[in-house]
Amino acid sequence: MTPRIVVAAPASGQGKTTVATGLLAALRARGTEVAPFKVGPDYIDPGYHRLAARRPGRNLDPVLVGEERIAPLFRHGATGAEVSVVEGVMGLFDGRLDSPGPVAFGSTAHVAELLGAPVLLVVDAKGQGQSLAALLHGFRDFHPGVRIGGVVLNRVGSQRHEQVLRAAADAAGLPVLGALPRHAALEVPSRHLGLVTAAERGAEAVRAVDAMAEVVAASVDLDAVVALAGAAPDPAGPAWDPAAEVEARPGGPLIAVAGGAAFTFGYAEHAELLAAAGARVALLDPLRDEALPPGTRGVVLPGGFPEQHAAELTANTALRREIARFAGAGGAVHAECGGLLYLAEELDGHPQCGVLPARARMTERLVLGYRDAVSAGDSPVFAGGERVTGHEFHRTALEPGGGTQPAWFWRGGREGFAGPRLHASYLHTHPAGQPRSVQRFVEECAR
Repeated sequence: MTPRIVVAAPASGQGKTTVATGLLAALRARGTEVAPFKVGPDYIDPGYHRLAARRPGRNLDPVLVGEERIAPLFRHGATGAEVSVVEGVMGLFDGRLDSPGPVAFGSTAHVAELLGAPVLLVVDAKGQGQSLAALLHGFRDFHPGVRIGGVVLNRVGSQRHEQVLRAAADAAGLPVLGALPRHAALEVPSRHLGLVTAAERGAEAVRAVDAMAEVVAASVDLDAVVALAGAAPDPAGPAWDPAAEVEARPGGPLIAVAGGAAFTFGYAEHAELLAAAGARVALLDPLRDEALPPGTRGVVLPGGFPEQHAAELTANTALRREIARFAGAGGAVHAECGGLLYLAEELDGHPQCGVLPARARMTERLVLGYRDAVSAGDSPVFAGGERVTGHEFHRTALEPGGGTQPAWFWRGGREGFAGPRLHASYLHTHPAGQPRSVQRFVEECAR
């Protein structure tokens, strides 16, 4: 496997994204080909990783794809790279809440073990002193299967503060590979579901990544980080291959996949699997494009932030009406979360496509977590009775929440809308964990 390092932290908000993105951009700036990864189902951080690395940011989530696919997916995404940087999720040992044992399933520690990768622990140093030694000692010795190879101190207040922290780390037996000062330019704006996406910030996001690269290059020992990444064992094994997961069908149906600033929640492997199954994939931006690509046989509407762009989506009347006609005429449609909202009659009072007899609105309640679900009936994506694990992440509500034929049964209830040519739900699934669903959709489009 490619030399690799996992950037982790004791908890959320410690600076993982700053360090991981800065490492990717700083290494690339000095001529190193880098590959970016993110633990868990997060779609936002990989957008910044893509800017830094100039290649797709990919997710490694054992809950959604199975732990047996983590190393192959990593090899696939790291092809051609000299160093891979894997950004963790939450705290190092945090994962699925119902996991038994000290290392939660799907946690950063779990993925680090599966990859045999050393961990670079990022610690927010604000308010920290000698007690840092106890924190580092605990993380270093908590689980023998996870090797913490170094520490990056974030938000260091002064030279004296850094000296105290380095002494504490030395007492815990861990080397400090970097110390980042407090820097306003490194702050990325947040909102109801986390950071504002890179696609929405445009040139501002590029400047933020450049600032991260500059600070990391000046404050982190890049050679030491690369040496730590290169010390990871190199077990042999195959790379994930989309062509081996699905069977290509003749016909080559054209499938339009929504993207742009309003629909950024998708996995790189989805388009790769669609193409491997024989589809021609075209990008659709519902904020700008006024028509589906000519010859479209299927539409994929991934998640994102349509609630931030509801008025602009409404203003594109031509596309909304065409999607409604397409779905009404039996065109195959697969929508997840943000795509579900776009298919509704309205979103916060703004008319949308009107494919679904439901209305969506923003709420104060965050819905977040993995879901074990059963397909409630046949759709162009799943056969009735199929069991999947997906992820919910939203602050909106749909009324009603499900149709006569829902998409899913879970928690004793029903959710989403489905039919012979429609699957629309809040649930995000990872296509690499459900390759049959991608092939099924392509076959339905080809018909």
